[in-house]
Amino acid sequence: MPFPSRVERSMAGDAPWLFLSPHLDDAVLSCGALIEAQAQGRQIIVATIFTEATPAPHTRAARSFMRQCTVPDAGELFQARQSEDRAVLEDMGVQSIHLGEVDALFRRRRKPLAMGSSAWDRLLPELTHRYPTYRFDIAHGRVAKGDRTLIRQLRTDVAVLMAQTQAELLFCPAGVGKHVDHLITREVGKGHPENLVMYSDFPYDLTAGPDERCLSAMGFVPWTWDEGLDAKPGRIRQYPTQVDALFPGGVIPLKPETYFVPGRGGPRARSF
Repeated sequence: MPFPSRVERSMAGDAPWLFLSPHLDDAVLSCGALIEAQAQGRQIIVATIFTEATPAPHTRAARSFMRQCTVPDAGELFQARQSEDRAVLEDMGVQSIHLGEVDALFRRRRKPLAMGSSAWDRLLPELTHRYPTYRFDIAHGRVAKGDRTLIRQLRTDVAVLMAQTQAELLFCPAGVGKHVDHLITREVGKGHPENLVMYSDFPYDLTAGPDERCLSAMGFVPWTWDEGLDAKPGRIRQYPTQVDALFPGGVIPLKPETYFVPGRGGPRARSF
């Protein structure tokens, strides 16, 4: 890049940075090296949005996820995940905030589909959940209409956080992999175009690429950070409920972190 990026310009000072993390590991997975490097000289805040589950009955996709995490109770699993996240970020010198929204795997519809919905919930939980499956719903890249209210609420919450922290930069996922919680977090981040930096979602970006058309429409271009990567696998392994499911072979690739920042023309006021 022939001119300083938004990130490089901010690096010249010590203003706070705010990272929006969809889940209790995403910020470290995607941005851990940059976060750890910058936490030495500025305040870094990681606000994780989807940090809770709902009680059983759960969909087949949710039960599969819990088996992968080797914790069969959703409440216990998310307590463990919250504890992991706080411990890792504290070790890195980073402030953690958990916003308490329900993970897509466990999010229920606000209104029942039919009479006797509790019975249907027990017999076929997929009928009462907003995203019944992972492959065809959560990873399909289409945010449900029922989450529009949630997006509006989160925009307000993040605006308050930006004011409270006086963050100069707001980092949010670019949505690589099309997970709906990542796309929702991206939509929230886009409410702050003058502060926005997007990050490539790891490990989704090992097998998928960003939406180039959308990036072009926003006027965003790649910027790479490759310092301190050797320490990153150790940080990721501090999430024991997640690491084996994410990297079943036990190898965590050392991939440079990719960010997307406004190009020379600056950000364009268009939506993804």
